[in-house]
Amino acid sequence: MNALWRTIRGYILWQYERGTLHYDIMVTLILIFIIFSPYWINFNDKPTARIPHPTDVVVTRGTEGHLLYQIAGSAVSPGDDRSVREQLLRIIEPISGEVSIVNYEALTDGRGQVQTYKVVVKRE
Repeated sequence: MNALWRTIRGYILWQYERGTLHYDIMVTLILIFIIFSPYWINFNDKPTARIPHPTDVVVTRGTEGHLLYQIAGSAVSPGDDRSVREQLLRIIEPISGEVSIVNYEALTDGRGQVQTYKVVVKRE
């Protein structure tokens, strides 16, 4: 019984040299634990769900130092000019800071529904 405790103590304290039978057994036990433990132990390590931004925004550099934004038409609800500008600013300002809209253009499909907005902005 004393020899068994010495062997277990040697495993715990890692006292065996490389190339010995006991060293190979310890390494094998570690590899078995690493390979098979995810099947028996729930580590709760799931990737976080990546929620895409609801507004598809594409930014390009325009002329005269202006920035050109393409914003999906579904991100802006239809309304008068003032409300559309406010909604566009609410989408653009978190991306590029304080800006002012120089002009914008609504691109529509064949049925007259807005697909994208092309917005030219100037940094203040």
